[in-house]
Amino acid sequence: VQLQASGGGLVQAGGSLRLSCAASGRRLRSSTMGWFRRAPGKEREFVAAIHWSGITPYADSVKGRFTISRDNAKNTVYLQMNSLKPEDTAVYYCTAQFVGDFYTDYQVADKYTHWGQGTQVTVSS
Repeated sequence: VQLQASGGGLVQAGGSLRLSCAASGRRLRSSTMGWFRRAPGKEREFVAAIHWSGITPYADSVKGRFTISRDNAKNTVYLQMNSLKPEDTAVYYCTAQFVGDFYTDYQVADKYTHWGQGTQVTVSS
């Protein structure tokens, strides 16, 4: 499975962006997919995930502002980001293929086996 993330860019605080992650090499209809991010000088952190059953957990810091969704026909997962804040500035990575107990470990990066190359999101104040 290869993942290609896109949609990042520079936006003012309060603005919106939609990230896309296109998967190739395998159909991901039954795969759990997710988004993580890494801000400068910080550890990689969980943002959101979408379980194959449709469950969508979010990090508390983005809940109510970000929405993860998927289009199985296009083999693509999206991250709609609204009301962006400067602290959302980071490189965003999409992930796929979760291994383990999703309900307890969905925030654990090592549980995802495939990663995209990352797309930069910069939010100016």
